[in-house]
Amino acid sequence: MAGRKRASYERVVEKTASIGKAAVGLFRAKGYLETSMQDISKACRMSKGGIYHYFAAKDRILFFVLSGYMDRILEGLENELFAIAGPEERIRFVIRRHIRLYTRYQAEAKTLLHDANCLPKKYFNVVADKERKYYRIVSGVLDEFFGRTMPKKELTAATFLLFGMCNWIYSWYDPKGPVTPDDLAEMIYRMFMEGCGSIKNVHHPSR
Repeated sequence: MAGRKRASYERVVEKTASIGKAAVGLFRAKGYLETSMQDISKACRMSKGGIYHYFAAKDRILFFVLSGYMDRILEGLENELFAIAGPEERIRFVIRRHIRLYTRYQAEAKTLLHDANCLPKKYFNVVADKERKYYRIVSGVLDEFFGRTMPKKELTAATFLLFGMCNWIYSWYDPKGPVTPDDLAEMIYRMFMEGCGSIKNVHHPSR
C-alpha cells in the first residue's frame, strides 16, 4: 500500500512539473495573458481535462511556477552565506548564485518579472513574501559591507540596483554565447563593487 501511494505521489509530482515546464515556456514566449489552456494542452500533449485534474485554473499553474522558482532561490541560501567569510565574498557569491539560477530558469525568471501581477491576490502575496525574504537577505549582505551605516533609503536603492543588473539580462544575454554565466557574474560583481566602493568612501571618508 505504501509503495502504491508513493508511486501515485511521484506521478503527481512528475505531471505537475511537466505541465509547469510546458506552460512557463509559453508564458515566456507569448506572455501569460496571451497563453490559453488549449495552448498549454498542446504543448504538454495532454487533454485540457487532464490538466484540470492537476491544476484547477491557469493562474494555479502560474503560481506553481513562480512559487517554485522562488523556493529554488531561497533554498539553503542563508546557510550557504553563513559559511562564507567576509561581506565582499558574500556579495560575489550572491551574484554568482543568482546568475546561475537565472540562466538555468530563464523562462521562470522572465515570467516572474512580467506576469506575477496576474496572480490572484492571495497567491501574489505568497510569492511577494518570498521575494521580500530574498530582498532582506541580499540587503543584509550589502548592509554588512557598508558597515551598517548606510541610510535605509540608500541601502534599498543599492539593493534594487544590484537586482536590476542581475535580472534584466534576459533581454540580451545568451548563456550559450562566449560569455559564460560565471564570467557575467564576475563582471557584474566588479562593476557593482566599484560603484559601492565610491559610495562607501562617502560614508567612511577616513578609510
